[in-house]
Amino acid sequence: TRRSSDWQKWSRLTAVVRMFPFQSLFEDPFLTSVGALTCLWFGVRFAWKVVAGFRVYILSWVWRTDLSSYGEWAVVTGATSGIGEGYAHELARRGLKVVLISRSLERLKRTAEEIESQHGRETKIIRADFTAGVEIYRHIEAELRSLNVGILVNNVGMVYQDFPGKFLDVPNTEKAITDILNCNVLSGPMMSSCVLPQMVERKKGVIINISSEAATHPHPWIAMYSATKVFVEFFSRALQVEYKAQGIIIQCVNPLLVSTKMTHWMKPNCLVKNTEDFAREALNTVGLRSHTNGCLSHACQHFLLNILFPESFRLSQYSLKQMEQMTICLKSWKEDWINKKAT
Repeated sequence: TRRSSDWQKWSRLTAVVRMFPFQSLFEDPFLTSVGALTCLWFGVRFAWKVVAGFRVYILSWVWRTDLSSYGEWAVVTGATSGIGEGYAHELARRGLKVVLISRSLERLKRTAEEIESQHGRETKIIRADFTAGVEIYRHIEAELRSLNVGILVNNVGMVYQDFPGKFLDVPNTEKAITDILNCNVLSGPMMSSCVLPQMVERKKGVIINISSEAATHPHPWIAMYSATKVFVEFFSRALQVEYKAQGIIIQCVNPLLVSTKMTHWMKPNCLVKNTEDFAREALNTVGLRSHTNGCLSHACQHFLLNILFPESFRLSQYSLKQMEQMTICLKSWKEDWINKKAT
């Protein structure tokens, strides 16, 4: 009886399918050609991305751009910790003198001493608080005017709050908004305006702007951080078009998770990079890609995240609840880590 019932259901389904002209669609030569060309287009496009990725992230280990050919000095903002410190060390390792710009004079001196002792390269330190507004850039420009700056790394950045949260979940909203706009948004154009004129005059130079994977889609619970990083990405892409013909490279880097203070010093693994490795791989891509995730691991993660978590999912209430739960776990993890460190 069960087999008879199943057979009747199958017969009805077959009858319904026969009502639609699927077979005639496959027999139409025009539609068949369109389908074949579409498959060929996506196949070629995917193959090209694989080949380009191999060139950018694999061959670049031995086929590198000579960064010292762009100028004698490299300038790095936010250079005393995290990705900025990684860039500063790697640039010195590749033969450039390094200007370190950050807020803490003590950390600036320590990082400068490390670079000079480990890599034997000259350094210069400039103390500046990037949340202070436009007033700081006159001093920075004056300090850089006499230097042959070949590379600028606009790395300095900050988060809106220590952990993901809603827009109003900060003690002083006005100050938080002003600080993150000054640091994440204003710093890039202002620092670029300090060094770009001499690069244009020499017809060579590199400006590297550190954005974030958060710039690829709207991200609830990190709305301000995500929005400021979108500015960095769009500014970089437009500036590259404006100055490419004059020999200037403008690169936008969109990293995912790197073990820094901003990510609460997550343990490095196949998904989370340490700062030294990330800076080394990211600098390998200069001159090869104007828009990059920095390393092969992050490029693969970016590809998969866009497929598995489209924007409609990221903006859903379910995703919002998951972010809330993740934030609770992060806070608990940090409290446990602080307690263990104290004991």
